[in-house]
This record gives sequence, structure tokens and C-alpha cells, in this order.
Amino acid sequence: MSAILKGKKGDQRLFMGNEAIARGALEAGVNVVAGYPGTPSSEIIESLSRVAKDRDIYVEWSVNEKVAAEVAAAGSLAGLRSMCTMKMNGVHVASDFLLHLALTGTRGGMVIVACDDPNAHSSQNEAEMRHFAQMLEIPLLEPGSFQDAKDLIKWAFELSEELRSIVFIRGTTRLSHASGQVVLDELPETERKAAFRHDGFILDQMTGSVISLPIAFKHPQLQEKLQKAAERYEGCPFNSYTGPENPDVLIITSSACTFYSIEAVHMLDLQNRAGILKLTTTWPLPKRLIKKHLQTAGQILVVEEVLPFMEENLKVLAYEIASEIGIKPILGKRDGTLPSHGEMRPDVVAGALAGITGTSVDQRSEEYEKKVNERVFFGAPARDLTFCPGCPHRASLWSIENVLQMDNRQGFVCGDVGCYTMGLSPSNFGTLKTAHSMGSGTGLASGFGKLDRFGMEQPVLSVCGDSTFFHTGIPALVNAVHHGSNMIMVVLDNSGTAMTGFQPHPGIEKNAMGDVAKSIDIAKVCEAIGAKVRVEDPFEVEATQEALFQLLEEEGAKVLVLKQVCALSPEKKWSKKFEMSVDTELCIGEECGCNRLCTRIFRCPGLVWDQESKTARIDSILCTGCGVCASICPANAIRKTPLAANGKEVA
Repeated sequence: MSAILKGKKGDQRLFMGNEAIARGALEAGVNVVAGYPGTPSSEIIESLSRVAKDRDIYVEWSVNEKVAAEVAAAGSLAGLRSMCTMKMNGVHVASDFLLHLALTGTRGGMVIVACDDPNAHSSQNEAEMRHFAQMLEIPLLEPGSFQDAKDLIKWAFELSEELRSIVFIRGTTRLSHASGQVVLDELPETERKAAFRHDGFILDQMTGSVISLPIAFKHPQLQEKLQKAAERYEGCPFNSYTGPENPDVLIITSSACTFYSIEAVHMLDLQNRAGILKLTTTWPLPKRLIKKHLQTAGQILVVEEVLPFMEENLKVLAYEIASEIGIKPILGKRDGTLPSHGEMRPDVVAGALAGITGTSVDQRSEEYEKKVNERVFFGAPARDLTFCPGCPHRASLWSIENVLQMDNRQGFVCGDVGCYTMGLSPSNFGTLKTAHSMGSGTGLASGFGKLDRFGMEQPVLSVCGDSTFFHTGIPALVNAVHHGSNMIMVVLDNSGTAMTGFQPHPGIEKNAMGDVAKSIDIAKVCEAIGAKVRVEDPFEVEATQEALFQLLEEEGAKVLVLKQVCALSPEKKWSKKFEMSVDTELCIGEECGCNRLCTRIFRCPGLVWDQESKTARIDSILCTGCGVCASICPANAIRKTPLAANGKEVA
């Protein structure tokens, strides 16, 4: 039984933040859950997919975040409770539909959990989603503890059904992926029946047709809902204050920054001088609650991640009530007291608090930091960011890089988001020359491929993962084919959303709940669009390079599908196709014209340079037996012996 199903009301459980959110959704009686994988949000659906059949709920990994929001909205419009999950970048993808849904409103409760990634630990930027709540004019909630992460979900569903509106819940990396004790509530038995009413008056939100027009009616109605949310926020049980009655400094904070603020106050021993107002209701702000605390405070420090979203709204509110509370200095990111980038930390908050209160904080000296780093990294080998042993992306980029070098026309590759983004780094051949959002590599290549009229003669390729192909790669390819763009789209098909944990996508024969599903053939989709298509195994280096050379000679939009399962996927892990070895008599190493090509350039972690023998050798623990290194050794010193499925040599 899954951990999120265990336990009865009143029991305590140690949950990761995302697991707490999943448990909260079950306690709220959720019926439909959809999302797209993206760190730090992925574990919410992962947790719920494992218990979907036990709890009789529907869970899916959708093709992208916009579709996930639409699937969840269908559940809500049919009277069910639905939830949608994504990372912050996904809100940008879903925003077109959400702008309309905010106006039409919802029926059954609908909660969107979007997780931000301050400091971009697993992202290419640290953009945040809070501003979308303001743009969409819908309520925003931010859990400030692991208990909040669970309990707030049920409160959000109730708020959504009261307002008939989407409700945003914002997570962050440190809350999503850290763990804490959570007190459980009961799991309800729900028997909701889905039905979509569309026979009522067109302006009746619960029975009429669902459209965002007329704006003259819908927009004022949306703003009325937001005002009701602000009123409901005044008594929200998840807002809290701790500290003296009249603090010298009032810290107003939210989300994971609550932890940092509490620790900073204790570090400086300011419990009698500093108060902490933890806000869960960060948009719209509860006016009366904030007014009460601003009146009693000397100075205000706003601690949040990443941009001064709450700080700016607080300043607007403080200006509006200045005649009642006086002018209050509100410090934070706008005046430079705190940085407007990266994560907050207890020492950063303590430093700002010390400056405001005139106290001192024990900062680590440079010498101390140096000694810590020496201790932590003592004896650890230098290691570049590189692909895993046996990664098909290494083989794919090796072939692409070599073909472009031999072609000698300064060709280049446009990339996007995935494991293959590491192809930007020198340790992975530096093959990728651009990297933006999902699918943007092919969109850029579509544009570059039309610049021949301006004298551009360089070949252009894009690389796109199989999950990304379904997410946003298809429209870019359609554009390239329709406009006759001269480019090659290379689909790196490793049979799963590998970067975020092998979640299934439409190219896989199973869904999020483990049921058999109809798989969509990527090559056939590309052929139907009108592209010339080749399918190769990237581990077959010669055939892959030959296919690339042929496609470079042809005009128009072409697709090369390089299909090979990820070395870390559950179906492939612990299995080897070949037993690899190095013939030390043939390996000349540094004396060879290749000058250690295998360990210096190809750099698979399964290949090691032996300093004593001055030859390459195979690390039998790391090697996955893909056999690619045998294809790249100019001295034929690397040998591969076929293995049967049982791991024994084939006679």
C-alpha cells in the first residue's frame, strides 16, 4: 500500500511536501488529476497515480500543461473536483486557456498546483507563477509548512466551489522536496457522478454554455469573485502571527521563506523584538489583517522568493491606508536589503535583519569557508556534467557532431529542454548552440531554414526529445514542413520522459495509472505531416551518420528519429547487450593519433584512462554494454562480446 494511503485520522506521517499535497487532494475527495512532468512538481501526480485505482480517481500525464488544464477543467465543468499540476514554466504554456477559464469560471472545485524553482535547481530559469494569479485575477495560496501543504488543498477546493473559480496553489522546490511531519485527516468516500449541464441560460455559470463572452458581463463578475476571495482571506486559518505585540521589526513572509525567517530570528535572538506574519493568502492580500499588524510594527521586512511580488502589493496597500497607520518603511528586494534573485537562506535573512536592528550576526569567515570546502571536497575527483554511461544521447550527439564537422559548412544544432541540453557543454561535444523552451529548437530551426534567401548556407538541425515532440515539437515541425524550411529535426526517442523520472507520454504503451494505452508512432506522425523520415538506432554509429549525410543533401524539412531506450529506464536497467573489453596490445593511448579519443573526447563514464598501463580500460560497474565505444576507437582496441538475455556470452 502506498504511504499516502496509510494511517487514520490523527496519525502522524513523514511526508515529502509533494506527497503531503497528494494526500491533501485525496482527503479533499479529488476525482480528476492531470499534469505534465516537471521538477519540482512531478511527485504529486506520481504519488496519486499509484493509488488511482484504490481510490477510484482518474489520473493522467497529459501531452502538455495546456491540455492538462483543459482535462482538469472538463472534470470541474462536469461537477467533479479536479486538480492540475505543473512547474512554473508550464503556467506559461497553459496561460492561453487559463485566461479564458478564469472568465468562464468553474463548477466543481478546481485547484492548480504550480511549483516554482527558485535558484533554478532543475530549470533553465527561475521565473515564477505568482504574477499569473494577478494577471488572471484569481486567488493565490502559498503553503508555509508541510501541514499547510496537505490541509490547504481541501480549503482551496472549498474556496473554489464557493467562488466558482480556479484557485492557484504555489509550491517551491524546498517545500516540494523537503520532508516534514504531517497529521492526517480522514479519507472520504466520494460518489460523485459526472454530468455536464449546457441547457440553461447562457449567462448561468452552472447550467449554460461555457464561453468567456460577453466580456462586459464576465470581467466584472471575475473581479467580484476576487473581492470575495479577499474577504474570505481575512479569516483564513492558515495565516498566522508569532512574536511580540508591538514588534520593532515585522517580517511578512510566505512559503518556504517562513522557515528561513523563523531560523533567522532565533539566530539573532530577536524573539522579543521581531514578529513574523506568515501569509498563505498572498493574492489578493487580506487588507484588514495586514492593517492590524502594520499599525503595531516599527519597520517591515518582506521575505519572499524570487521577485518582490508581495512587497510591491504590500506597498500599494500601505499607501492606501497611510492616513490611518502612518508612513511605514517597508524593506525588502526593491531597496536592495534582500536580493531579487536566487533562493533565500537563513543567513541571508539574518544578515538583512541584523542590519535593520543594529545587531550582529556570526558570519562564517573566508578562512572557515575555505576549510569547510576542503573537508567536503577532499579527495573527490573533478567531474564534469556529462551523460550517464550508455546514454543514447551521447551516441546521437557524437554522430551529429562528427557529420557536421565532416560536412564543413559550419552547420549547427538548435536544442531545448531535456537531458540532451547538456550537449551545450564542452564535455558533451558542445554540439548544441541554442537552448530555450520545450520545442523551441525546432521552431528556431524552422526559422533558420528559411534564411537561404539572405545568403545563409549553413545546415541547421534541431534535437527534440520524444516527450517534447508531443508537448510542443509537432506544431514547430508542421510550420517547417508547410513553409518548406530546409532543416533536419532529430527526435531523440529514449522511450520516456527521462529527465523527470520516466513518466509515460503518448509514444508509450501505458498511461500514468499503468494501464495499456494506444501508443502514437512518432515516425508515422512526421510522415503524415509531410516530412521525409528516417529511423535509426543511435548505437549503430555508421548507419546513423550515413542517414545524416543523406538528409543533409536533401531539400525541405526532414526528420531523423534516433530510437534507443534510456540506459536508466526500468526496462533496461541491469541488462547488457555486450560485454566490453579493451585489448591493451592494440590500445596505444596517448601515442596513438587519436590521443585518447575514447576517454578525452567521447568521455563515457564507463571508459577509464589507466595511468599505470597508459591504456583505456572498461569500468565493469558503470559500463552498460551499449557497444558504442567500439565503433569510435580508430585502433579497434575496444571489443564487444554479445551477451544473451541471461547475461552469458553468446556462443
